[in-house]
Amino acid sequence: MGMTITEKILAAHAGRDKVYPGELIIADVDIALGNDVTAPIAIKEFEKTGAKKVFDKDKIVLVPDHFTPNKDIASAEHCRILRDFAKKYGITHYFEIGEVGIEHVLLPEQGIVLPGEVVIGADSHTCTYGALGAFSTGVGSTDLAAAMVEGKAWFKVPETIKFVYTGKLKKWVSGKDLILYTIGKIGVDGALYKAMEFTGPALKYVDMAGRFSMANMAIEAGAKNGIFIPDSITEEYVSRRAKKKYTFYDSDSDASYSDVIKINTDGIELQVACPNLPENVKPVSELRDVELDQVVIGSCTNGRIEDFRIAARIMKGQKIAKYLRCIIIPGSQSVYLEALNEGLLEIFIKAGAAVSAPTCGPCLGGHMGILASGEKALATTNRNFVGRMGHPKSKVYLSGPAVAAASAVKGKIVSPEEVLK
Repeated sequence: MGMTITEKILAAHAGRDKVYPGELIIADVDIALGNDVTAPIAIKEFEKTGAKKVFDKDKIVLVPDHFTPNKDIASAEHCRILRDFAKKYGITHYFEIGEVGIEHVLLPEQGIVLPGEVVIGADSHTCTYGALGAFSTGVGSTDLAAAMVEGKAWFKVPETIKFVYTGKLKKWVSGKDLILYTIGKIGVDGALYKAMEFTGPALKYVDMAGRFSMANMAIEAGAKNGIFIPDSITEEYVSRRAKKKYTFYDSDSDASYSDVIKINTDGIELQVACPNLPENVKPVSELRDVELDQVVIGSCTNGRIEDFRIAARIMKGQKIAKYLRCIIIPGSQSVYLEALNEGLLEIFIKAGAAVSAPTCGPCLGGHMGILASGEKALATTNRNFVGRMGHPKSKVYLSGPAVAAASAVKGKIVSPEEVLK
């Protein structure tokens, strides 16, 4: 019996010829990631061990992105912990204001995470890097601390669900719509502690930005990781960024799967996840008269240049609806600069949107766009739980950038055709 791509990567990093679902293994870690929320706890635990050095200063990444630029004294203190640790141990990949980005946008962009690697991060959306063909998953801060000392982590090898996407994509439909549709189909616990392997001929129509969106939201289906089989699209993206060797893995034809789910994309419309779960998904055509107070375009799910190009195409020459707040958050300084050079930021500002420095900010109800009681927001983020972006009585809808941009113009949830007709 062959192995899946997830099993092959884990086996290689555990020094094994083969691993089996359900096995507990210890694997070498290529990248260990922490942010301003989770790394301070890991650093505290690291210091408790009495370790005199980190396992590899080039393989630890610290990104203060959640409450930055610092929103208050507490967040400033947290960031100082990361800064002091980075200085003390000579951490190569430490990013702060001026260089920082939302971690899961920044690391692939900088070529820090690569195909075939094992990547852990004390952030649940670390699964984003599966878009590159890496095994990447979120861990607790104590696991991160142990990895910073030893360069290893323990895993239970997950079973794999294979998703086969066939057909073509309708206009404006992106990876965000495919993953929302998929979560709507299987539910928020439909892939609990399993690998979601994304395959099929329809994925040739999904660019890297869309693949990052899909892998990013694997956790919203309860998955341990989401992963793509690397192809020419992956190679084109990675070859321009990688500063070290990487490996493309594939799944064997006789690999064992816990389930195979086939999805024909021909009929998939633009999707919207309604409050209060990512599984509460409806086509945009079924939503009428949902008036909005705020639209956010950005985050580790949809904060890449491709997302802003889509939004700008729809918002060009338009005005944001009266009394609606539209916040644009580039995922990194590079994305910000690219959007600036392409004239996208001018389009957004002329439309009446506010442009923020790179930050997670409103996605987790941190800052830069907190919701009041009863307010409704549409966001290109990844979660819409009760109170996720502010007051417990606020409501959050999720979509891709096309629906978000159109809805910002109209002041209610609509498709791009409603604006461009």
